[in-house]
Amino acid sequence: MVLSRAATESGENVCSTFGSRYVRTALPKHKIGESSIPKEAAYQIIKDELMLDGNPRLNLASFVTTWMEPECDKLIMESINKNYVDMDEYPVTTELQNRCVNMIARLFNAPLEETETAMGVGTVGSSEAIMLAGLAFKRNWQNKRKAEGKPYDKPNIVTGANVQVCWEKFARYFEVELKEVKLSEGYYVMDPDKAAEMVDENTICVAAILGSTLNGEFEDVKRLNDLLVKKNEETGWNTPIHVDAASGGFIAPFIYPELEWDFRLPLVKSINVSGHKYGLVYAGIGWVVWRTQQDLPDELIFHINYLGADQPTFTLNFSKGSSQIIAQYYQLIRLGFEGYKNVMENCRENMVVLREGIEKTERFNIVSKEVGVPLVAFSLKDHSFHNEFEISEMLRRFGWIVPAYTMPADAQHITVLRVVIREDFSRTLAERLVADIVKVLHELDTLPSKISKKMGAEDFGNVKGKKVDRDVLMEVIVGWRKFVKDRKKMNGVC
Repeated sequence: MVLSRAATESGENVCSTFGSRYVRTALPKHKIGESSIPKEAAYQIIKDELMLDGNPRLNLASFVTTWMEPECDKLIMESINKNYVDMDEYPVTTELQNRCVNMIARLFNAPLEETETAMGVGTVGSSEAIMLAGLAFKRNWQNKRKAEGKPYDKPNIVTGANVQVCWEKFARYFEVELKEVKLSEGYYVMDPDKAAEMVDENTICVAAILGSTLNGEFEDVKRLNDLLVKKNEETGWNTPIHVDAASGGFIAPFIYPELEWDFRLPLVKSINVSGHKYGLVYAGIGWVVWRTQQDLPDELIFHINYLGADQPTFTLNFSKGSSQIIAQYYQLIRLGFEGYKNVMENCRENMVVLREGIEKTERFNIVSKEVGVPLVAFSLKDHSFHNEFEISEMLRRFGWIVPAYTMPADAQHITVLRVVIREDFSRTLAERLVADIVKVLHELDTLPSKISKKMGAEDFGNVKGKKVDRDVLMEVIVGWRKFVKDRKKMNGVC
């Protein structure tokens, strides 16, 4: 092994990082430093500061994979210096991406012959995948309207109010009107009947969610398809469906195979899925696949040749790493159908353990469904003295990161806590989390209401007259949010 010693400005060797001047010198924060520092010191100082981050394994807010096998970690590091876009230089990596696209398309029942190549692409995540799918829908709609001699300047897309923010980004960035189906108490996904009613001749597609971010529920894509088939026949339109399967795409095929949501439905033209969620790969990989080549307009595909050969490309970015693509292929061949099924069944069973443990406290209403993404979303039955934000905050003392949030439009008076069950969340951790929730509840019961103690009347408003429970709850939520926001400002957190 080669031993390296870093020399300081005075020429002495630094044998111990903590014995050097670098641990007592302020690090650059706003402009690059004038001089270099030893690699050992740079590593140690940054590593120490990163200790203040949360533990990814205990981050129960995220759907994103936080554990992979050491063999896959090794593959990732061995390929981290490969730029995927250099297809001519890295033809095997390109082939591995194509294999992943073919496997995923067939997993979603694309109508392909045995050796036929699927149409799809790897992306940096489902956000990019959704942008690409949305652009394809918009261009197909525009081409059809132009051919018919009709206006094509006011496209719209129909979604539920529960969609992830990337759909709002798509609508704003690419000038498409977003028509949202509002939610209601007890029904936190898009109503297919209301969605079909909102469709008009300018609708480029209806986006259905297979695994709502809010409560994990699968939307009824089959009913939406049947309603649109009927409406298309009546109107002569050809309104298609995109399925946002970011969370559920690697779940439904393995444990809900009878559920019809994919290319078995004729109006489903494209599907996106996050490889870095239940595809079991670290953050940075998503996929979008189209039903047929005709569903992706040729004019959206660019061809370049300055990297050594003609290369078709359809992405929003250009350069990106190859590691996550290789990691996805590793998981697909390593686990196979049987392995993915076992993982998803384990997640579902651990979800049931956590759900039953929370129900036994008799303090919460369960908002999530038993069929869907393996997560538990729950809200307090009684908000008289404390709320979900306090529980979320106090659980951090035990290391758990459990988010509290309000529902979207027309259900915003509902506040929930959500725990996502990932591959690395065992039954032991589920039982420990329940025990810690019980501890937090007992501690809150011994404390005076934090809201009434910390807030003044001005935070809740001076409202006269009798109020319904919903009004009181909304005041509590708004007041608590203001308190948390003000306290973060005092702590210098942004």
